[in-house]
Amino acid sequence: MASSGIGVHPNCLQDYQTLKLGKKLKYIIFKFSPDFKEIVTEKTSESDKYEDFLADLPEDQCRFAVYDFHFQKEGAGQRNKVCFFLWNPDAATIKSRMLTASSKEALRKSFDGIHIDIQGSDLSEVSYENVLEKASKSF
Repeated sequence: MASSGIGVHPNCLQDYQTLKLGKKLKYIIFKFSPDFKEIVTEKTSESDKYEDFLADLPEDQCRFAVYDFHFQKEGAGQRNKVCFFLWNPDAATIKSRMLTASSKEALRKSFDGIHIDIQGSDLSEVSYENVLEKASKSF
């Protein structure tokens, strides 16, 4: 349970294992349940278009996400890194931003095998280029 008192719904872990082990899912987006008592899966996607992932991040609501990021590493071939995203846009309410920040670790620690943490408050911070730079440095 997070320091905020919010739990993680078991389906979040099941969806993550499907992404990590099955390689069928490309990304998962998580949100707070309507009663703000737990984090739940909002969407799973098989789309390998990074633009689709970015389009699924609301401009004015906080989200968590996991993305199976594939890229070419010069001299090393095709690579992939599982990235954890904290999406905390400036347009979200302060209460929501604080709750998201204080709940991050509970969700993040539930997922073994995360390679990179990405935090963003606008799309430039979660751009493909920024994620590629972090992924490339982690080798």
